[in-house]
Amino acid sequence: MHLYHNTENDLVINVEQIHFRGQIMNKLKKRFITYGYDEIYTSTFEHYDLYANMNGTVNHHEMIKTIDNTGTVLVLRPDITIPITQQIAMNNKEIQEDLRYFYVLDVFRQTAEANEYRESTQAGVEYFGNPAPEADAEIIALAIHLLQDVHVNHFKIELGHAGFFKQLVNEMNIQKQDLNELKQYIQAKNITEIEQLLHRLDVEKDVKDIVTSLPFLYGNPLEVIEQARKLPLNTKMKNTLQNITDIYHVLQSYGVADHIVVDLGLINHMDYYSDMIFQGFIEKVGKPILMGGRYNKLANQFDATIPAIGFACDIDLLLAGIESSLLTKMKPVDIIISYQKKQEDSALDLANKLRNKKVKVLTYPNVTSKNHLPQGMFSIDITENKSIFINDNEETPFTTFEELIRLIQQARERN
Repeated sequence: MHLYHNTENDLVINVEQIHFRGQIMNKLKKRFITYGYDEIYTSTFEHYDLYANMNGTVNHHEMIKTIDNTGTVLVLRPDITIPITQQIAMNNKEIQEDLRYFYVLDVFRQTAEANEYRESTQAGVEYFGNPAPEADAEIIALAIHLLQDVHVNHFKIELGHAGFFKQLVNEMNIQKQDLNELKQYIQAKNITEIEQLLHRLDVEKDVKDIVTSLPFLYGNPLEVIEQARKLPLNTKMKNTLQNITDIYHVLQSYGVADHIVVDLGLINHMDYYSDMIFQGFIEKVGKPILMGGRYNKLANQFDATIPAIGFACDIDLLLAGIESSLLTKMKPVDIIISYQKKQEDSALDLANKLRNKKVKVLTYPNVTSKNHLPQGMFSIDITENKSIFINDNEETPFTTFEELIRLIQQARERN
């Protein structure tokens, strides 16, 4: 895989990478479908007011703006959850059944960081109508299965709760600037700066004890929750711990609990998250490759009452962390058919039949050397005397199309 930047700091991808990227996204889409999610789409251009009127979402300076011929200010889509929620809320002030949607769409933001791209692709899901811990666990299990599908072996999901920190903030008389500082220190687990800030703010001892404990409330889910319950929590904070516990027990039933750690200091910059939040990390990438959570109150901004939860995976970050060796394993072609000119009719007929079975096929007549041919998962040689199916230098003659299909299926199972 070869990624590089042009002088405008845009992402440029070569053909090999495009193919690999496409295969990864197809795997993600297939996994979404197995969980019963339907694809949804939002406009590339959105009204600026959709985002400008919401606090705690996308930084207004990060939006890429333009003006249409009517003078309306538009932005290139900086977020996907907000417009999808708007779509659902406009058609359903309340919903009577669960709605599950997935998307693979580009988002556009400009940041001050030199290494950040203006355009990135996100694959994610939104689940509307179910406020239960089982729905939260389903979303997290889906995220884990996505990573397993693309052969990410070493990863962790950090599970937290937006309500836990919000309850702490409610216990403090804190200004916005100080709050932003506190969030930064908690995210960095900078205990010294946290203590100095709290001392300057003259925070009550019980609240101070909880806030200064946040950097340590990280790790094994049940152990962290047990440790947190020893702190002077109010009733709502205790309820958030029970919610995390309930979600974790469902994740145990899914068989994915080994990938979970709890972080009660987890804070998401999107303030529309109301309850459970989580983020996923993989090796070789220094930032979360997926983030999500529950946002039960977001639809209220569109005069609707709809509980919801979702997550988004950054495709570019995911690709950066996937083993490069996978690229060679994912052959760009399923089957290479080489044939003698006299067998052209039968060879091309065979190729058409395979393509009708959704098999990717390339054909080459009069091949004298295979050194210059592209790599395929399998190959077929057709001569005047016989047709041979080849898998890893193992040659098997076949006479009928049905026999060939069986050979392909058997070879795929072995591989």
